[in-house]
Formats: sequence, C-alpha cells, structure tokens
Amino acid sequence: MAAARCMTSEDQFLCSICLDVFTDPVTTSCGHNFCKNCITEHWDTKRQYLCPMCKEGFTTRPNLRVNTFISEMVAQFRQSAEQNTSSSNLEQLMAKPGEVPCDVCTGTKLKALKSCLVCLASYCETHLEPHLTMSGLKRHQLIDSVENLEGRMCTKHDKPLELFCKTDQTCVCMLCTVLDHKTHDVVPLKEEYEEKKAELEAKIQQMIQKRQLWIQEIKHSVDLSEEDADREIAEGVQVFTFLMESVERGLNELIDTIKEKQKTTEKQAKAFIKELEQEISELMKSSIEVEQLSRSEDHFHLLQSVHSLNTNQPPPTEDWTEVSVHPTSYEGTVVRAVAQLEETLSKKMKKLVKAELKRVQQYAVDVTLDPDTAHPDLNLSDDGKQVNHGDVKKNLPDNPERFSYCACVLGEQSFSSGRFYFEVQVKGKTEWDLGVARESINRKGNITLNPEDGFWIIWMTNENEYEALDAPPVLLSLKSRPQKVGVFVDYEEGLVSFYDVDAAAFIYSFTGCSFTEKLFPYFSPDCNDGGKNSAPLIISPVRGR
Repeated sequence: MAAARCMTSEDQFLCSICLDVFTDPVTTSCGHNFCKNCITEHWDTKRQYLCPMCKEGFTTRPNLRVNTFISEMVAQFRQSAEQNTSSSNLEQLMAKPGEVPCDVCTGTKLKALKSCLVCLASYCETHLEPHLTMSGLKRHQLIDSVENLEGRMCTKHDKPLELFCKTDQTCVCMLCTVLDHKTHDVVPLKEEYEEKKAELEAKIQQMIQKRQLWIQEIKHSVDLSEEDADREIAEGVQVFTFLMESVERGLNELIDTIKEKQKTTEKQAKAFIKELEQEISELMKSSIEVEQLSRSEDHFHLLQSVHSLNTNQPPPTEDWTEVSVHPTSYEGTVVRAVAQLEETLSKKMKKLVKAELKRVQQYAVDVTLDPDTAHPDLNLSDDGKQVNHGDVKKNLPDNPERFSYCACVLGEQSFSSGRFYFEVQVKGKTEWDLGVARESINRKGNITLNPEDGFWIIWMTNENEYEALDAPPVLLSLKSRPQKVGVFVDYEEGLVSFYDVDAAAFIYSFTGCSFTEKLFPYFSPDCNDGGKNSAPLIISPVRGR
C-alpha cells in the first residue's frame, strides 16, 4: 500500500475540465472521470451530451453518481499532498502581501509562478503542471505572474493585447489590427518591448553619464574651493603674522623709547647726586677744620685761620636753588606709537583690498538699465548705461514692474546663483543710492530700503554723509569721497560688498544674507535738487580685470 501511494501523482486525480484535483468525482460510461459539478455545467452549457475527453456521445443525459473509490483515493491524495506541502515549508510557498496568489488553490492560497494570457488565470507550481505537460495547454502563452490579467484583454474584442500600435502608442489585439488600426504601424509587443527597453537603457545611461559629469564638476568645484581655502588661509596667516609682528615690534619700540627716556632721567639725576655728594664731602672737611679752630682760645689765631679758609675754599659753584630733576613726561608716546602702527596697518590693508578688488573684478558682468522699471522722473541714456533725475515727469504706462514713488531703476539682468560684480561712477553727485534688490520688492508707493524688505543698499546724503541701510543702519566713515563704487555679490555665500574703486578701499559688506529669488542691480540718482545733483549715475566698464 505504501508503494502504491508512492506511485500516485496529482495528474491521476486532475479533472480535465477545471484542471484541479477531483471534487465529487463521477465516471461516465466511457470510463472517464470528472468533477460532478464540472461535467454537469459542461453539459448544461453545450447542451450536447459528449464526453469532453473522447467525444463519445450519449443519447440521453447520463445519470451520474459519485465514484466512491476514486473519491476515497482523492481524499487520501489531498491529505498526503497537504502533509507534504506542510512539511516542505508551506509558509515559503504561501502568497504574501504584494505577491500574486494562485487562482486555483482553495483555502490557503499559494504564490503563483506563472500567469496564462489564454486562461486569464495565475498558477502555483502544482496547478501549473498541466500547462507544462498537456499538449493542448502547452500552446497557451505563459508570463511571469501578474495581477489584473483582465487588464491585458482588449475590452472591445475580448482578445489578448499581444500587439502594439506605434501610431496610437497603445496595446491592441489581433482584431484591432484589421478593424480600428488597419492602416497603422503595428508590431508585436515583444518587438516594441525590446525597442523601448533599449531606448530606456540608453536614456538611463545618458542620465548616469550626466550625473557622473555633475559629480566630476562638483568634485572639481570642491577642489577649487579647497585651493581657494588653502590660498586664503596662507594669505591670512601671512597677513596676521605681519600684523602680530608689527604690533609686537611697535610694542617693543614703545617700551624701548620709554625705557630710554627713563634711563636719561636716571643718568641726569645720578650726575646731580654725585656732584652734590662731592660738595657735601668738601663742606664736611671745612666743618672739621672749623670745629678744631673753635677749640682754641687764641682769638687772633682763630680770626686769621677763618680768613684763610674763606680764601682757599670758595663756595659751591652750583646754585642748587635753580636745579631740579622733573619726572619724565610720556604723554603722547603711546598715541604716537599706535598712530604709527595704524599707518603701517593702513598700508597693508590697502594692499589687501587692492588684491581683493582685483579678484572680485573677475566676476564683472555687463549691466544695463531696465526702462520698464524706471520711475517717470528719471532719464535713461539710449545705451542704458546712464541715469539722472529730470525736472519733467514723463507719461509712461504704470506697468507692475515700474517704481511709482521712489526715483529708482533696476538693471535688466537678474542673477539667481554664483557671483557678479559691476561698477558705477558717482562723480559730481551730492546724493545717490546703490546696491541690489530682490525681484519681489514693493515698487508702488513709499518703500523702505533695508534687507528685510529686499534691499541691500548704501547711500550718500548731504554731499558727504554715507550710510549702509542695514538693520539697524550703519553710519560709514570714509577717508575719501568715492568717485566710482564697485558692487560685488556672492549669491550662495549671502554676501553683498561695496568698494571705493579708485582708492582701492573697502566700504561695507552685508553678510549672512539669505537669497531665495532673483537679484537685480539697483540704482537711484536721487532728486535733481535744483541742478546740484544733476550728474548722472554711470555704469562703467570694469578696467581692473
């Protein structure tokens, strides 16, 4: 009996209609076995009483009864199969969430291995066997298991979508090609798949290459940044070493000067003291002689001796009432030393600013004025490089970009990354505003010029008063009156710097700015002021590059 069980396989217990293990097996008079429900529905549908296997016909519908022997054998097979499945790690075969379950399995659904485009069903390893062994089923098209097989059928003709219309870029069935897509370019799905796959692979390779180039560019930028950092560090070390040495040298010179003055005072005092001590010694000798004479009672001899002492020992040569040693005066010594140090540092600072100015001038851009933003009181030159305030208000359209209250104008060029630099001549003016502004600034009515409202500006007022319109505003102390102002912006760094170009002097920097939109150069020549401020602002070519 054990040997018999070993010889049995699922093929012997499969219904040829449902392709599943028999349920209530019945036997026809021709000797073939079917599920009772399967053969009943088959005859109800066909209305012909033929055996599905051998096509033998019956004049009347056979009276079917369950074959108890086969039913018992099927029950034993099911029990054995369930035990075998359980013992071979059933959990690994079960369909997990996201996996396609077998459409034939009853109870526990196993994971489907393949889907049939003809049967529109998915099968596990066990229920896939007929499609691999039975001649009629071998011709069916099997694919890797997928869900929603109905979606792979033509909704119009109920046929598999096995072709692709290149004209309409859609999947079609065989009937579609002779009806709706008769004149279209139609190819097998596999051919289109291979073509699209090749295109996609090529596109992906392009994207990979592009990203590899970006990586190289980023690495190159990092290398350049590292070189810049090393250069700046080296320059910083050099500068600060020079500053420290200058401070230390200045301090030593100050100390030496003070000590030298003190030594001179001490030397003079010692000379006076020595001379006084010598006079005291001589006077002491005279005192002793007088004391000796005072002991004699010979008055004549005493008077003669005193006269001799007065003749031989003259009085001290110095009038000490006019001699004094005053404490040395050090007033101004430290101030002069610091002033000298400041002069040295100023010369060094000028060299540094000149070098920095030369570097930022490398980012010079060509800026022209945008007439669509200019206030109606402003006059712009034909080349878009000059602007001044006029006495006549022009009749211009009040477009959204135009300033309606403040006499200012923006540049045509905008910048949303990187670095840029431009120079503006302010010679002959008594008032002006310069800087950059973001795109979303308010252009109608009165505006506030500060970073919170999108402006990074410095201005000159009252002919020689300078201010950085930061929050709060910063009063600027400039050694010279700028004739040409350079404006430098580092978008990513959040930096806006201003320079006196001719004097190679630093004016002011807005730091820690957060730029999130386009920046435009900003210009305001301010009011004409009866001709006092009629000189134009002129965007000048950068000549320091």
